[in-house]
Amino acid sequence: MTGAQTIAGLTDWAAQMYGDEEALVCDGDRWTFAELRDRVDRAARAVIAQGVRPGDSVAVWAPNSARWVVAALGAVAAGGVLVPVNTRYRAAEAADILRRSRTRLLFTEHDFLGTDYRELLAASGEELPLLERTVTLHSAQWPRFLAGGDRVSGQERRRRTAAVRPDATADILFTSGTTGRPKGVPAAHVQNLRVYAAWARAVTLRRGDRYLLVNPFFHTFGYKAGVIACLLFGATIVPERVFDAKTVLGRVQEERISVLTGAPTLFTSLIRHPERAAYDLTSMRMAVTGAANIPTALIEEIGAFLGARSVSTAYGLTESTGVVSVCPPHESPETLAHTCGTALEGTELRIDAPPGTPGEILTRGPHVMGGYLDDPEATAEAVDAEGWLHTGDVGVLDERGFLRITDRLKDMFVVGGFNVYPAEVEQVLRGHPAVVDAAVVGAPDGRLGEVGVAYCVPAAGARIDAAELTAYTRERLANFKTPRAFHCLPALPHNAAGKVDKGALRRLADETAA
Repeated sequence: MTGAQTIAGLTDWAAQMYGDEEALVCDGDRWTFAELRDRVDRAARAVIAQGVRPGDSVAVWAPNSARWVVAALGAVAAGGVLVPVNTRYRAAEAADILRRSRTRLLFTEHDFLGTDYRELLAASGEELPLLERTVTLHSAQWPRFLAGGDRVSGQERRRRTAAVRPDATADILFTSGTTGRPKGVPAAHVQNLRVYAAWARAVTLRRGDRYLLVNPFFHTFGYKAGVIACLLFGATIVPERVFDAKTVLGRVQEERISVLTGAPTLFTSLIRHPERAAYDLTSMRMAVTGAANIPTALIEEIGAFLGARSVSTAYGLTESTGVVSVCPPHESPETLAHTCGTALEGTELRIDAPPGTPGEILTRGPHVMGGYLDDPEATAEAVDAEGWLHTGDVGVLDERGFLRITDRLKDMFVVGGFNVYPAEVEQVLRGHPAVVDAAVVGAPDGRLGEVGVAYCVPAAGARIDAAELTAYTRERLANFKTPRAFHCLPALPHNAAGKVDKGALRRLADETAA
């Protein structure tokens, strides 16, 4: 691990290590590591001035930006616990997370893709008794908020930062479970630092790299494999608010980007862009992606057409601090495409089945969560008495210890890099007066990898209207969770145990897609 002991003190440490080297580039701002430290210090003093105590939760519900980084790291430097919130969430989804995390201070935006999150929350009528203040990052509120920190001395901020223990909770990320209700996963400072130092070494992130962060900061691979990894290794943070292929190609050229991470669909979009050849991508050195199945040709094309000389793949879940295994860049394209590599340094990985046969993927080590937030029952189901995390995914380990994912025990599917849990969507659909029962499965999609397909049983005298159900689910769920197709069935298929036969529905969805 590095010399940094907590994320609270990470910007102070990075400023000492990397000083006048460029730390962050965004919207015309170019900050050195020392300047980033100063901005985080001021934000931390402002957070303390708001009355946030050590261990209090501070949420950020906003897209990637320099101020996201400053607000989040400032909250943690003040001893707070960071709670990133998915920008695609609707008011009810976000409010549920804010309540259960006991958030006292919220940073958000007034205009992102036409959405005013503050107004969205206010109009929803959701009760948030513990939320004391909401600050809009890109408005006149932000400088006023920072000015409030002038009442707190730098000495007090440094004392607060130094008091944070390495084993204290640094953040809580929420991930949906098979029950459809998001689960909070707390992670400690030392846990995050250890995992992402090991991850960065495995993928060869290094000092002086220029890292375009397209992955959203509310996700582990945006905040942790992005912001935290850059601070640890002296790489430049270049945030991107939303993914647009042409914009990203231009950013790679203009900023001499050397590192890019994302879902396979991100790289496919860049490679297939009709104007790709017009951009100078020679600065690209490293790419990291991951999925259960990646075409070997895509790994080769990332190198041939995007210039990345180093390509890695990885697998993880929020309960493992985002990483279980990494396939290093020196492996063959076939190995990179069809496996997720070996266990993260300092961790264990095994299959709950005889050698060479598929079984549930289990992992153990310092990367495994201590437990779900306020949910000991779910924790006991996920982590056994010996400390093994049961991932719910099915895989095989080869003779070298390389992991190949073959299936999922859970019904989860992945839409453009975002996990979707059918139970959550099904609950919403059953709330529509025209729907008696519903089942949702993932179906292949050429652009997004998978999309949701809903099979609905109509109420007596009702009909299934796809447009109406699309609008209904979009009002209540993030867009990526909304099924792309709705089909009417007189009854859902059931297996011998009386459970809905998702396998039969997936086969039906595959046939329809084909």
